[in-house]
Amino acid sequence: MKYNEINKVATIVVTYNRLELLKKNIEALNKIQCDCMFDILIIDNASTDGTKEYIGTLKEKNIKYYNTGKNIGGAGGFNFGIKKAAEQGYKWIWLMDDDTMPAEDSLQKLLEVDKKLQGQYGFLSSRVLWKDGTQCLMNCPQFKHKKINQDKLETPLTQISQASFVSMFMRTETVLEVGLPIKEFFIWGDDVEYTRRISLRYEKNSYMVKDSKVYHLMKVNKGSNIAIDEVERIGRYRYAFRNEFYTYKQEGLGGVMYYLAKCAFNIVRVLLISSSDRSQRCDVIIKAMLEGKSFNPSIEYIK
Repeated sequence: MKYNEINKVATIVVTYNRLELLKKNIEALNKIQCDCMFDILIIDNASTDGTKEYIGTLKEKNIKYYNTGKNIGGAGGFNFGIKKAAEQGYKWIWLMDDDTMPAEDSLQKLLEVDKKLQGQYGFLSSRVLWKDGTQCLMNCPQFKHKKINQDKLETPLTQISQASFVSMFMRTETVLEVGLPIKEFFIWGDDVEYTRRISLRYEKNSYMVKDSKVYHLMKVNKGSNIAIDEVERIGRYRYAFRNEFYTYKQEGLGGVMYYLAKCAFNIVRVLLISSSDRSQRCDVIIKAMLEGKSFNPSIEYIK
């Protein structure tokens, strides 16, 4: 596969019925200061809120719009977008959600590390902050060697084993080697599986870049917790626990034991601290575990 004559970054933004946030994301991306050309690939999971019509009013030539035709979830959207970028010959791929607001120099900082490491890495992750500048609890990376508070990082680069798709950066050649995110995950855990696939299964050193900052405009700054989450969101955890079973099965007996212990911990936590719907919450975990036992989607590779 030949790369474009001008090395470019494909910035992939997956969206679904969040037009107002998408507008802010595009506005922030248009303020990026960078010595490399980049395109913005909007991957729309068939939004019904006027997203397509709005994109049609934009004049920027570097904005490219793709409608997936139906809601294929975040996992399907990133699979779709990464595949498009790779097939079109972009050298780098930068992933983010539609509620991600990158700082003006965030991409430049990632490219500087790419140059410093001469491309010898798996993926890079920005430091993800909440809208008030504190650490975003939903997007805490897993550090490779020890537990670290990312607000107290002392070195420009810190090795990590997993990160979220909220500002994940990699070379297209990595995608060609390791394959695409698993679209069957639909939502939840596709980023964990993919980044662990790169850093652990393919043994590619990956890093958080301290000086590359993005802001994640979540309504509240909290991680996922089935024991205390709103009742209307409980059903979504089916994907979390099912998908995690697949991820940790790939890491052998130790991974499976970790997964089972994590599920048991969550059941105990539900029983101890949930104020309502305990049986429903436990039922979601147990059924997802059983479903995950036989959930074995194939990894898709770009030919």
